[in-house]
Amino acid sequence: MTDADSTTMGLESLYKATADEDTQQEAFTGGEVPVAVYGLGKMGLPLASVFAETCGNVIGADVDPEVVATIQNGGCHVKREPGLDSLVADLVDDGSLRATTEPRDAARDASVHVVIVPTPITDEKEPDLAILDTVIGDIATGLTEGDLVLIECTVPPQTTEKRVFERLREESDLDRGEFGVAFCPERTSSGRALEDIRGAYPKVVGGVDKESTRAASVIYDAINSEGVLTVSDATTAEAVKLFEGLYRDVNIALANELAKFTDELGIDVREAIDTANTQPFCHIHDPGPGVGGHCIPYYPYFLIKPFETPSPLLSTAREVNDSMPSFTVSKVREGLESQGIAIEDSKVVVLGLTYRPGVEEIRASPSIPITHELTDLGADVYAVDPLLDTFDGFEAQPVDQEDLYDLRADALVLVTPHEEFETIRWEELDTDPNGPSVLIDGRATLDGLDFGAWTYTIGSGTR
Repeated sequence: MTDADSTTMGLESLYKATADEDTQQEAFTGGEVPVAVYGLGKMGLPLASVFAETCGNVIGADVDPEVVATIQNGGCHVKREPGLDSLVADLVDDGSLRATTEPRDAARDASVHVVIVPTPITDEKEPDLAILDTVIGDIATGLTEGDLVLIECTVPPQTTEKRVFERLREESDLDRGEFGVAFCPERTSSGRALEDIRGAYPKVVGGVDKESTRAASVIYDAINSEGVLTVSDATTAEAVKLFEGLYRDVNIALANELAKFTDELGIDVREAIDTANTQPFCHIHDPGPGVGGHCIPYYPYFLIKPFETPSPLLSTAREVNDSMPSFTVSKVREGLESQGIAIEDSKVVVLGLTYRPGVEEIRASPSIPITHELTDLGADVYAVDPLLDTFDGFEAQPVDQEDLYDLRADALVLVTPHEEFETIRWEELDTDPNGPSVLIDGRATLDGLDFGAWTYTIGSGTR
């Protein structure tokens, strides 16, 4: 393609475009380069919205008709993302963002394809790439020369090169050098998605060839105010994303294992951790009742399972973190027994079911096994979570926060400290002769509370 040809075509394709990069970026931001975003979930919709506000020419594809209908009507199904609802409404209103349930239609319309679909694990802890495979097959039906495919969802290393690229090549009748593929991982946290995508951190970009890396960099440099970090190849970029999560999982496992020494050492382990962290080479995380969410509990298996290299540290970290719900339940039982209450005769309330405060997400939440184990031990289990409308998956009866004062629970277990719990009237519970006899503080958020019940803070001990 000559420079004149690129100009004539309006630079609809950036891969192998010969115009200078400033001109290419102007074409992208001017809406001449149609973009499709596949997956409009809690990370996909914010990503599609930032693309749309940047280039004004985005079609989002999702297989859920309700999601698509909501977006087409200017609504936002993703909750608790500051600024997202108004941004979606404005983008749909001015035609910058539209949605479809037909990914193949989106593939035919677009020259840049951005994939951000779920990549969970199976019950056997194997990476499940079935959704990704389906989307790549759909993209292949509309892939044309000069198109660029950008993978944002987390995958095992070598997936982009050996699985995504090869399938696109085989099913599109295009060859290497005729289309681009790059891995550009999302580095986004729920509750601050727009901020993160727009530039809280630099965007990592690694392509299957140098031209893929270059073309992807042109696009993300226009979106992300912190710029782009290019790496050697797609596999390196995949590893970057995994390593970020694996570091946290292993670090949290260290904190959780140290927390279990609290009683035997007779110290506040959290105090020791905080003090140790004043040394610049020490960065120990906080202990807690477990690790949840759609990222950290799953990503270790993207290395453990597909590859032959031994990874005992990653496996052990998973075991330690997965053990914390049982450790939490053991402290509930210990506290009840200290008060002369058998756990099978007890009434226990779990406060906070989502994996993180302020985030409506329950995948791998430690509250799930906590409620199941308490129920298996014979306790009557109740739960309060102001973010959830349904409590499917939990062995607990839902109650409102105001019900705490009449429920006459024997134990309260604070797992996820939502902001709403700051209004709990602890003094009323404390002075009630039928109030709780045991309080478990999973996240050390009640340190200043003067509560008469037997109180145990994970990592700090009994007070």
